[in-house]
Amino acid sequence: MNSRLPETMAQSAADVIPAVEVLSAEKTYPNGTRALLPVDLTVREGEFVTLLGPSGCGKSTLLKMVAGLLPPSDGRLLLWRKPVEQAESSGHRLSFVFQEATLMPWARVMANVRLPLDLAGVPREQSEPRVRTALKLVGLEKFEHALPRELSGGMQMRVSIARGLVTEPTLLLMDEPFGALDEITRNRLDSDLLELWRGRGLTVMFVTHSIYEAVYLSTRVIVMAARPGRIVEQVEIAEPYPRGPDFRVSTEFSRYAKQLQDCLLRASAEDPDGALA
Repeated sequence: MNSRLPETMAQSAADVIPAVEVLSAEKTYPNGTRALLPVDLTVREGEFVTLLGPSGCGKSTLLKMVAGLLPPSDGRLLLWRKPVEQAESSGHRLSFVFQEATLMPWARVMANVRLPLDLAGVPREQSEPRVRTALKLVGLEKFEHALPRELSGGMQMRVSIARGLVTEPTLLLMDEPFGALDEITRNRLDSDLLELWRGRGLTVMFVTHSIYEAVYLSTRVIVMAARPGRIVEQVEIAEPYPRGPDFRVSTEFSRYAKQLQDCLLRASAEDPDGALA
């Protein structure tokens, strides 16, 4: 199958309730630091939206506000037209994958992945089949008894993603999960993530500093600038899926990378410090 977007994206916008709506949401910390100017953003169901920008531009702040981990100073955030804290009442769930794997070092893979279900009080006879399904999705079904220290960095991040998938989310929020990995591992996990996104019909919001990762993964890239954080441009990546290694060296890939680079340079020119990081 060589469709441009998941099936849900083929429906007209009028037929689909947005997965995420950010309505003039902003963030100012108690010390007066304005981390994020008012942001308006809509993420359609089934999209893979990437937040791209330098450190300090509010990417992680915005993602945490969508997750309900950080309250906005003003404005509103809705998931499927409901306040974040009421999202599950609409039959949807979200999961958050952090930059670090944040695994319990004393616990085996099975227990690490099962943690959200344990916290929710799901009985073991119901949770363990879901854990095995999640591990199979990330290719770790043979490592359920391993300890985190016995795994590579890439495998640890797969465990973290499995823990995010075990709750069977419809919205997956990922805060630069592959940033600390080597390029080969990162590229492989990017490809695996796209397979999960398409296969599970997920909506994904993904944070990265990497122009190349943003082009490879996204249906749409939200370009942000710092001091204070704000959205400056949005770029549709109108290329078909699946995207393989050949896409990374294609003329189209280079064209999108150049476009995003120019967006970031324009954003930095507007910055009072004139720097990207």
